[in-house]
Order: sequence, then structure tokens, then C-alpha cells
Amino acid sequence: MKSTLDQIEDIKRNGYSLDFATVFNHAFENYKKIAIYSGLIILVFTVIAVMVYMGIMITYFGVESLKEDYLKELNNQKFSAVELLIQTIGFSALAALIAPFSAGFLKMADSADKDVEFNVSTMFTYYKGKHFAQLFIAAIIPAIIGNALSNLVRSLDIPYENVVAFAIPYIVSYFVYFAAPLIIFGNLTGLDALKSSIAVVTKNPLAILAFFLTGFLGALVGLVGCCVGVIFTVVFNSSMQYATYFAIFGIDEEEEDSIDSIGKYNVD
Repeated sequence: MKSTLDQIEDIKRNGYSLDFATVFNHAFENYKKIAIYSGLIILVFTVIAVMVYMGIMITYFGVESLKEDYLKELNNQKFSAVELLIQTIGFSALAALIAPFSAGFLKMADSADKDVEFNVSTMFTYYKGKHFAQLFIAAIIPAIIGNALSNLVRSLDIPYENVVAFAIPYIVSYFVYFAAPLIIFGNLTGLDALKSSIAVVTKNPLAILAFFLTGFLGALVGLVGCCVGVIFTVVFNSSMQYATYFAIFGIDEEEEDSIDSIGKYNVD
């Protein structure tokens, strides 16, 4: 099979086509296999994250910082250039540190697609080994660009500045939609993955936009009726991302020694 970079060159020359129904059905069937398990994992880590956030806010700003009025005032506050720079770097670094965890959902989707059992440790697969640094790079660069542009727009007096600022990170995410799977399945470096993702997206922008929006909206379905439900639907976006990547590139199954693979995968 051709290398990922060779496939990228073919795509640049000849483009590619996608069937929406095929990709969507693949994503949905895959999602059903991982929805409950991934939802429980997200629930646990969401509770932990909220507790850590509250602890930090109380420690540095006092109990008053948890009140709605305080949060609204903080949101409307005008920050200095230095504060905005620190904020941009801080949020971007946080996004980059979370990226390997998010990539774990792609690994889970891949395992489910191949009927391979997975466990909690699957989510932390990419915090070790060669992929961590590349995922960090591929996450922090677009995060810095997105946050910096959003903060710049908010500092300008233009119509609908909040709407534009809110949309910018999603626009950036759209263009780097394939960065993570290109790293973990295509073995590209972070920079090559970013450039290749942009090349793939811009070659068929409307099709990828359809899958990008479908994954995003599908992830938000859980907000209907009971907001907690989003915890179990948010992973649909990862499943859609996996299915779209699979439809374009395919995914090689790594050959494993039959003896070494015994007992390797267990559900906690």
C-alpha cells in the first residue's frame, strides 16, 4: 500500500470523492460500539476537571469567583496585551496537553472497528511513545493561531465581534480536521500532518465541511432534553472523524504476533 505522503500527493493531483451515506453509516455503527464506554470515561474525567477548576478558582480568587455575576464580569473584562498573550499561550498549551487524550478516542474507534477489545488505558496510549510530541505540535500551533485571532477580533470594535471570535477556532479546526489521524494512523510528523490536512480539506472543502458539521452537530444531540446526555454523544465527532479519514486513506492493520497479542486487550 502507498505511504501516506504518496497518497497525499495523489490527492493533490487527482482529488478524491466521498459518499456521505457510506461514511455516515460507518461512523454511526462505530459510534454505537464505543458510546457507553467512552461516555463513562468522559463523565469521570469531567467531574475531576470541574473539581480541579473550582479548587483553582477558590484558591486564587476566593469563593466569590464561583458566582454567576463574577463570571460574567470576568468574561466582559478587557485584558491588556500582555494578559491576552498569557491567556493565549495558557489555553493553547492546555489544548495541546489534552490532544493525546482526544486522540485516544480515535484509537478506541479504530479498536472497535477492528473488533479489538479496549480499556481505560487506551485513552492514554498517545501520552507515551513517538506520537506524543507530534500530537502536541499539531495541537498547539492551530490553538495559538485560533486563540490569537479570537483575542485580536475581541479587541477590535467591529460588528458581531463575539460571534466572529467564537467561530474562528472552529474554522481553524476545520482545516486541521485530519491532523491527529494523519499522525496516529499515517505516521506523519506534526507539521506534515497540519500541511497535509489543509491540502486534503481544501481539495474537497464542501464534502469535508458536511462531515465536520455532521460530527459537531451529532456530538451536541445529547443537549436535547438532558444536557448530561452530551457526555455520551460527544464522541460521535471522533467516530465521524475516524470514518472520514478511513474513507479517504484506509487504515493498515498492523500485523501482530499471535502469541504476543494474547491477553493484550481487556475491558476493565
